Amino acid sequence: MNGDTGVIHVVEKDQDLNWVLADGPHPPYMVLLEGELFTRCRELMLRLKGTSRVSGLAVAISKPSPPRGFSPGLQCPNDGFGTGVYDSDYGPQYAHCNWTVWNPLGNGLSYEDFHFPIFLLEDANETQVIKQVQCYQDHNLPRNGSGPEYPLCAMQLFAHMHAVTNTVTCMRRNSIQSTFSLSPGVEVVCDPLSDSNVWSTLKPINASRKMDPADEVVIVATRVQIDSHSFFWNVAPGAESAVSSFVAHLAAAEALHKVPDALTLPRNIMFTFFQGVQETFDYIGSSRMVYDMERNKFPVRLENIHSFLELSQVQVALRNSSALWVHTDPVSGRNESVRPQVQVRALVETLLNSSLGVNVTLQEVSQSQPLPPSSFQRFLRARPIPGAVLADHRAAFQNRYRYYQSVYDTAENILMRYPEGLSPEETLDYVTDTAQVQSLAEVATVVARALYQLAGGTGNTSAIQADPRTVQVSRMLYGFLIKTNNSWFQSIIKQDLKGLLGTGDEPPQHYIAVSYPVNTTQLVQFVLANLTGTVVNFTKEECLNPERAPGADKEVQMYDYTWVQGSREPNSTSRVPFCVQSTVHLTKALSPAFELKEWGSTEYSTWTESRWKDIRARIFLVASKELEV
Repeated sequence: MNGDTGVIHVVEKDQDLNWVLADGPHPPYMVLLEGELFTRCRELMLRLKGTSRVSGLAVAISKPSPPRGFSPGLQCPNDGFGTGVYDSDYGPQYAHCNWTVWNPLGNGLSYEDFHFPIFLLEDANETQVIKQVQCYQDHNLPRNGSGPEYPLCAMQLFAHMHAVTNTVTCMRRNSIQSTFSLSPGVEVVCDPLSDSNVWSTLKPINASRKMDPADEVVIVATRVQIDSHSFFWNVAPGAESAVSSFVAHLAAAEALHKVPDALTLPRNIMFTFFQGVQETFDYIGSSRMVYDMERNKFPVRLENIHSFLELSQVQVALRNSSALWVHTDPVSGRNESVRPQVQVRALVETLLNSSLGVNVTLQEVSQSQPLPPSSFQRFLRARPIPGAVLADHRAAFQNRYRYYQSVYDTAENILMRYPEGLSPEETLDYVTDTAQVQSLAEVATVVARALYQLAGGTGNTSAIQADPRTVQVSRMLYGFLIKTNNSWFQSIIKQDLKGLLGTGDEPPQHYIAVSYPVNTTQLVQFVLANLTGTVVNFTKEECLNPERAPGADKEVQMYDYTWVQGSREPNSTSRVPFCVQSTVHLTKALSPAFELKEWGSTEYSTWTESRWKDIRARIFLVASKELEV
């Protein structure tokens, strides 16, 4: 509760570690670790973890990003308790990455239990303040191999975590305290990871009722796309592993809503953006949607799903002018008696044909290759649904996602750079890398054309084109990666939610939380409504209560209505608000394990986050050993 305190020692090379682990006379030490060592050596971190001579760690971020890459995630993502489709009963040869190690650069640091706090120093000035004359150099730097004398410069890190042991223990303690405590302010020690999934349909449906069993829907989903995570709390840029894919997804949705016969297609199309930190924490978002579908708590049933197309990571292939790969499930593909196997072949052929005449190359993965980590696995686990995953990797992520689930997965590393001197509006509309942005729009075009055909469309697909001028794609990349507080985002959100844009130039963080919906989720919701919805002539009162609008009929139940603050009037600070009618909805992305109170479940994710009161740090001089406590 009082923070972890130690004498500061700077570790810039491997040899400096000996002072911390053995030679230094003033333990415990608060280590200021160079980012290059942090990203290069897992063993170094484990040595620090294994000693009582370390009370905390402050990591100086590496600039530029480590060229060899850095991923603190697992080598086998989404492998917790076998929550994917492959297990001892279904494709055991593919379970636990036996066939393909998807993330060979993963060192697993995010899943280690460190007994001391670890902070990230993103500002080089902060690092220099600690290193320079008034602190480390004057007071702590060893001279000629001998230890420094008091007073010494120390650091205190406040990051006390209230949770205990594991999810089962902390949730049981929550339950006991809430059941037997007479105090209204019961101390909760941990919370389930949660947020909301965003979904919409091409043709409006009544979200409070169930689809007719005879109706079919084609689901297009984005895995990991509205969330990300890294080793450090609330620092999860997710540029390569997250944002580029859901931007393509949004652009495809916009293109399909502009198709003249969209509302008369034989099948509906459902656009789905799953939550759950890249669904890294065992498919939180998709498992919840499947759970709700199975129990008739969602308007679409599993039986309504005609086919499933997932858009996974696509950024690297576009940047390197290489192929996008179509992944399918090899287990169901080998069973010729299974009807979905024929539909899978039709789905793959539709995707390949949709890329003709477009500057994106699609190739099919070998039939022996398992599905990569994907939300589709949770649907396939529940029902043999025809489906495919579109990704820019054929097998392992190596040489593609060098910064998978790390703080270095930034906009800069996907060439999001802007010339100096641009006004805010010029920056918003500036196309940073014409070839890259154009390719992202073309991926959206391929997806939109394939979905149109899967939904039974028979028209000329060459007329379906996503963001031909690439302005919308550029704007989305800028808003989700560079600066959320821009004029476009300001105009499409509710006035009472303008705080989610921040106050400065900071980019959004795609980090999952325990309160929902988080900022990125709401931004995706509003952007999707803006791109696919319709402006209706409602007053604010009618927009907030559409059933009371003049001439309102049952059709209003098919839509969601949002009163947004609109753009600023010319030469004025006032805005022109308006009402948006859309089919965009939010649904809960909380693991079913917590609704069932099965905190030790091996079927569903059971990840929780500890409660804490304060995260901060300070440096100061300690006059003597006796005054350290």
